[in-house]
Amino acid sequence: MKELKLITKDSVSIAVHLFLPEKSNNKLLLINSATGVKQQIYFSFAQYFSEQGFTVLTYDYRGIGLSKPKKMKGFQASMRIWGSEDYKAVTDYIKINFNDYKKYCLGHSVGALILGMNEDSAMFEELIFVGTQNAFVGNLKLKTKIEAYLGFGIAQPLITTLLGYFPGNWFGLGESLPKNCAYDWRTLILNRKSTNGLLEKIDDYSKKLTQKVFVIRAQDDVWLTEKGVRSLLNNTYPNLKPTYRLIKTSESEKGEIGHVNFFRSYNKKLWNIILNELI
Repeated sequence: MKELKLITKDSVSIAVHLFLPEKSNNKLLLINSATGVKQQIYFSFAQYFSEQGFTVLTYDYRGIGLSKPKKMKGFQASMRIWGSEDYKAVTDYIKINFNDYKKYCLGHSVGALILGMNEDSAMFEELIFVGTQNAFVGNLKLKTKIEAYLGFGIAQPLITTLLGYFPGNWFGLGESLPKNCAYDWRTLILNRKSTNGLLEKIDDYSKKLTQKVFVIRAQDDVWLTEKGVRSLLNNTYPNLKPTYRLIKTSESEKGEIGHVNFFRSYNKKLWNIILNELI
């Protein structure tokens, strides 16, 4: 594992880790993280794929993990910038250093939504979507819908405005988020257009993507619904060619997958679902 620092076009440093295999199969896998999830969560998964011959890259968006500033209040970042600047810096690096490789991208949650913000997404042979959807409240189940209205309609904007950032860790929602990342997250949930509501504010490449996409959803992911997943593929990425896979909790040795735990080492057995797709 090798640590890199990439500089975006707007001069922000992004922390990247490169997992190089002992014997390369000339395939590269890029992992786009979920909202507020540090890249370390994906290290065991990345190491496993490296052991199978893949070159793997993980990274932290600005404001998260090793790409976090000393002071969050006033730090300029948004989910749109994650896609158009941070993700773009990584794909630029890949084009320069691994141009002749077969390339794949795994987007976890928001990591799939930002694909439409970067024209380089077209270079990937196949995409993997894990735990992602158009998260508009109308697509959610009743209990989650109520929590979403209370949390993102009232608590999140109030706290974010008061503090100048959103302390996601207070609510078990991962890392603290820069202010505009929190507001973009609110858009994904409360705006009927959801992902398209962000894409219309930025250069949108989502309709130009035509690859195969392997779409994984966990049975016990309470924030995810089939309706939301289908909405993303039908309304945001209509030209991708999806294959769907529901992972049942009975397939997990611990009986838990949820929104993030697919990547925990105790679910290592499940990683073959993706490996078999890519080989």
